[in-house]
Amino acid sequence: MGYSVEGYFGLVHSGELMPDDHVELLDGVIVTEPPQDPAHASAITRLSRRIHAAIGDRAVIRVQLPFIAGPYSVPEPDLAVVVGCESDYETQHPRAALLIVEASLSSLLQDRLSKQRIYAATGCPEYWIVNLRDGCVEVYRAPDVGARVYSERFTAHRGADIRLVGVVGASVRVSDLLPG
Repeated sequence: MGYSVEGYFGLVHSGELMPDDHVELLDGVIVTEPPQDPAHASAITRLSRRIHAAIGDRAVIRVQLPFIAGPYSVPEPDLAVVVGCESDYETQHPRAALLIVEASLSSLLQDRLSKQRIYAATGCPEYWIVNLRDGCVEVYRAPDVGARVYSERFTAHRGADIRLVGVVGASVRVSDLLPG
């Protein structure tokens, strides 16, 4: 199948991959990530601020950090909301999330296809793609773990609010996640 999670991290420990290399492990394949352009970087800042304002300290927000998504995938989602507290992840990366968000412009196809399947397989109840190209948020819910798909999908536009499934009482305005 390709690289396992252990094999992937072994490449870092042996020095073949550097900790600051822009790569992810997706279904056993090491995939390079392009450097961030200003639009993507700005989107991540907006996401982080807005999601934190919505959930406060009820969960941990991780920005562009490893997420163990099964035996052959270690994506680094733009934002992941995980249970517990920061100290829970001092010796291990999370393997479950309440919400995963990718800000997408050039990576839209990969985020819709590969990453959506990877995140659904983990049972993450909700996956959002902040679609910077079309100015909307694609919301995926109700994962079918075995089929590796989300059975519910809708597109939220400016003016709408999105309620977070995994955090009771939390919602975010779509307009706040999109550029000016």
